[in-house]
Amino acid sequence: MEKAFGTALAPAPSAKKGAARVALVELKESSRYLLTECFRQFGIETVLVSSSAAERLRQEKFEACVLNLAPGAEKIMESARTSASNSRLVLYGLGGSAHEAMRYSKYGINAMFQEPLERPAALKLVRATHMLVLHEFRRYVRIPIMTEVTVVSNDGRRISASSLELSSGGMSLKSSEDVSTGMNVEISFSLLTLPRVNVRGAVTWRKTKSFGLRFDPTDTNRQKVKEWIDAYLES
Repeated sequence: MEKAFGTALAPAPSAKKGAARVALVELKESSRYLLTECFRQFGIETVLVSSSAAERLRQEKFEACVLNLAPGAEKIMESARTSASNSRLVLYGLGGSAHEAMRYSKYGINAMFQEPLERPAALKLVRATHMLVLHEFRRYVRIPIMTEVTVVSNDGRRISASSLELSSGGMSLKSSEDVSTGMNVEISFSLLTLPRVNVRGAVTWRKTKSFGLRFDPTDTNRQKVKEWIDAYLES
């Protein structure tokens, strides 16, 4: 078993040509082993990055990256997002809450592994996002991404939320504040290379601490979201 993990965590030269690779940045051993097992189920290689992470993510191509949201994480995320080869990589955060992850929202964290890391939850998240890592973009019409979203209802009430998934037709959001199905709202958010945009929409479903929003098809700002998604999927 140790030999198998050693192969999976080997540096770039041992990876199969063309294989999707995930950088595991300065993770503790137990987390590396668990995530290696999860990604390997979907044919995805993992590469241990324990030093010079910012430099490697600037120069070396990866399809995804998992890193702790700890001091120093911002420098690594900025290096990846400003790299010509990794600007659109799938970025996973590890540890902390979704609220804490909002500190890094300008870097477009796609999804969060919660600590303590448990296999069922980790495997569920990898299964939900692995098609993005494998570049099966056209089958994946929703992009998981976390950013701060301001929601304003027709009566002027402001609601704080964070995005969960985004498509050209709408968005799912996380919020503990009260919203009702059918409520018309306007949302405001920004994403990586997408400057802040306002889009009208309506709440289509509501669950505990989350709700779904469908964009108003007559709102011309919806086209800006669609263009950003097309660029994200094609890069």
